[in-house]
Amino acid sequence: MDNAAIEEMFETLGPVTIKRMFGGKGIYFEGIIFALEVDGEILLKGDDKTAPAFEAAGSRQWAYDGKGRPVKMPYWSIPEEAYDDPEEMARWVRLAYEAALRAKK
Repeated sequence: MDNAAIEEMFETLGPVTIKRMFGGKGIYFEGIIFALEVDGEILLKGDDKTAPAFEAAGSRQWAYDGKGRPVKMPYWSIPEEAYDDPEEMARWVRLAYEAALRAKK
């Protein structure tokens, strides 16, 4: 996904910074990473508070293969309905940023 598309996806939050990392991209707002782009997919930061909502919406948790077993990371796929509804996308983006703020504390 190109940077302009990523910036548009997160415009309700405000201007984001995009940095290349680990073959993907880290997406930051006010210096805090809250989303990733991995293999063309956007993943949103989650935590214990938001994981149940991501699961209920049909999102899947990102995991990578770590020495023969999956390692789950605190990032989730964007719920499908959010792609067609800007208000719904804005809600998930805010939840991801709030999770990132909690993780920083």
